[in-house]
Amino acid sequence: MDEAVRRFHSALAEAGALKPTPPQALALDEANGRVTAEAVWAKRSAPHYDAAAMDGAAVRSRDTVGASEASPVTLRVGGQAVWVDTGDPIPEGFDAVVMIEVVHETGTGAVEIYSPVAPYQHVRPLGEDIVATELLLAQGHRLKPHDVAACAAAGLTEAAVRRRPIVAIIPTGNEIVPPGQARSPGQVPEFNSLMLAGMVSDWGGSPLRLDPVPDSVELLRASVAGAAEKADVVVVNAGSSAGSEDYTARVVESLGRLVVHGVAIRPGHPVVLGVGNGKALLGIPGYPVSAAITSELFLKPLIEMKLGVPASVRAKIRATMARKVSSPLGEDEYLRVRAGRVGGKMVAAPILRGAGVITSLVKADGLVRIPRFSEGIAAGEEVTVELSSPAEELDNRLVIIGSHDVVIDLLASELRRVRPDMSIASSNVGSLGGLLALRRGESHVACSHLMDEETGEYNLPFVRRYLPGMPVVLMNLVRRIQGLIVPAGNPKQMTSLADLTRKDVRFVNRQRGSGTRVLLDHMLAGSGLAASGIRGYDREEYTHLAVAAAVAGGGADAGLGVLSAARALGLGFVPLRSEQFDLIIPSDFYRSELLAPVLAVIRSDGFRRQIDESGGYDTATLGEVVAEVA
Repeated sequence: MDEAVRRFHSALAEAGALKPTPPQALALDEANGRVTAEAVWAKRSAPHYDAAAMDGAAVRSRDTVGASEASPVTLRVGGQAVWVDTGDPIPEGFDAVVMIEVVHETGTGAVEIYSPVAPYQHVRPLGEDIVATELLLAQGHRLKPHDVAACAAAGLTEAAVRRRPIVAIIPTGNEIVPPGQARSPGQVPEFNSLMLAGMVSDWGGSPLRLDPVPDSVELLRASVAGAAEKADVVVVNAGSSAGSEDYTARVVESLGRLVVHGVAIRPGHPVVLGVGNGKALLGIPGYPVSAAITSELFLKPLIEMKLGVPASVRAKIRATMARKVSSPLGEDEYLRVRAGRVGGKMVAAPILRGAGVITSLVKADGLVRIPRFSEGIAAGEEVTVELSSPAEELDNRLVIIGSHDVVIDLLASELRRVRPDMSIASSNVGSLGGLLALRRGESHVACSHLMDEETGEYNLPFVRRYLPGMPVVLMNLVRRIQGLIVPAGNPKQMTSLADLTRKDVRFVNRQRGSGTRVLLDHMLAGSGLAASGIRGYDREEYTHLAVAAAVAGGGADAGLGVLSAARALGLGFVPLRSEQFDLIIPSDFYRSELLAPVLAVIRSDGFRRQIDESGGYDTATLGEVVAEVA
């Protein structure tokens, strides 16, 4: 990546494409947030006269010498004292103000002074704040509200600021349609330009969203050429790879110079960097995560250069990685993570890594860069997180790691409603993974529904096995129904696990270590069914909703999951058994101030109603302590 940036900026500098945008004069009420194009000098002093700093009487300080409560000094109003209010000019020949609190009006045209004042006491002298002709703001300064106010105080009515760099955004592809428009399989809503336009605005640029262009080299070339006439930077979204309908690199080369095609980063490998008509031309991938990350890496620096401001950097924190992450050699990977403080230790949990998973950007608190010569990050390894969320939010965050259920999402939403200062960061790694995270001190709470095959007891045997010596509280969240998630109407008429062994049935499984996987294997063994006879047993998903989505999309005919996930996507459901879904909480934390609001939400009538309305749950023991392990 470093080499790609070096080549790109070198080519842009040769073409004059890195020069700052020209200045424009803006009225002060429009200048907040803009960048000064030249030094700002004060036109007048502030205050531009000697002004009273207090309500009281203007006096000559020498006339108050010796004044006290026992021996007040009497001064004539008009000749020796003049009434003034805060901000009034000091009358000529007077040099101080006596506060009204220590002035007594006698009623005979005179006042008594009970305390002496020094020269210029309670007086704002001319130029106390600003002196005419002094430097007020340097060039390249991003104006803040108090800067604008200072300009007005210094006699200015407008400021010379950099014109916002215009960034043209061209979505491409035959498959994209406007958001909200009815679409058929193979068509997707065009939302990347909304995201990119917002990012450009946040960085100080002026986004220009252009109409989507179909997969046509001629149409794309005409669109890019036209955009380069009116924009400072042109961004083509999608079509940057090397497929039969990926034309961006070819178009950039035809319009000027193709500098880079492909950068060793992940996500975002197929980046196009070039120059044409003296403008920067960028081709960024169509997957939303790739588009966002490559824009931050390559587009944001260009906007800052055009504005003449230094490169901004994200705040960074050190954190412990909650679970192992593998990464291919040869590429810098930008991993999205959620973070929270657990027992004085900052913990980072990786989020789904797919380049098309835009919700990973919604949920992420920051990025962890995995260097190109690394094979990944071990669980418990310390990493640097570049934050996209305010650091102070992380101290009021509950970290939940373990099994997945929609009820956890309901809890996060309800907690945020009643306590806007708090949030929940959940990571779905399966029940066993949640217990191991507790053991490593990397989560506040684990979600588990592990059933012991010998006793049929839920969670407690596993707590004793994997958390020896750790005092914990087992609290029930819900009892829920597990069964086969099938297409609406159950077209293949499945009624039991035995149907999974049919040759016409494709199955989608949960990952190893999840409670659902443990339950499936237990039920298969009890029914005398072999996993090897199930088509798709090795296909794994990490959440119940992902299993339901696989069935809804036609990629599978059945998957084991909870009723609420089937209902969420309008699917059919074959109930098999009820199970216990518990929260495992270290005893010390169970009684902490951070958890108290969460427990209050869990045990509230409103939260119970939300769960009952979603269906598929038994909330009779919601919030009850199942066991305490010393």
